[in-house]
Amino acid sequence: MIPLQKNSRFIQGIFSPKNENKYVGKKPIVYRSSYELKFFRFCDDNPNVSRWASESVKIPYFHPFEKSTRLYHVDLNMVIKEGDVYKKYLVEIKPEKQTRKPDFTNSKCRKATMLYEQMTYVTNCAKWEAAKNFAKKHDMQFIILTEKNLKINPSKK
Repeated sequence: MIPLQKNSRFIQGIFSPKNENKYVGKKPIVYRSSYELKFFRFCDDNPNVSRWASESVKIPYFHPFEKSTRLYHVDLNMVIKEGDVYKKYLVEIKPEKQTRKPDFTNSKCRKATMLYEQMTYVTNCAKWEAAKNFAKKHDMQFIILTEKNLKINPSKK
C-alpha cells in the first residue's frame, strides 16, 4: 500500500465499508481524493458490485523518463453484475484535466509547470497502455473515471 501523502491538496483518509464481505483487498482502505471516496461509496452501496478492492492490482510499465520498469498501482479492481453476466474492471480515477494532453495555447503557466504537466500526462499514458494490455489478457476492461463520470462539480468537492 502506498502511504498517505502529507500536505496533499486532496482529501485523504481511511474508508470503512458497510458491506465488508464485498471488499476483497488489503486493509486499511485508503482513499486519496474526494473522487475516490465517492466511488468507494458507490462500490460499497451498489448491490450489482459483487466485489472490489483498492490498489490491489500492480502492473509493470516502462517509465518513459526514468527508462526503467516501474509498478502502476491501479486505483480499483471490481466485479459488477450486468444483467446475467459478471464483468471485471480495472478502474483509474483522475481529474478530467489529467486525462487529456495539456494545452498551453492561452496559458500563462510557468515553464516548470508546463513541463511537469506534460511529463505527468506522458507517464499516465504509459501506465494506461500497460493497464489496457493487462486487462485484455485477464478478460477485464480498463476504464478511467473523472468528475464528469462521477457527477462531481469540481468547485464543490
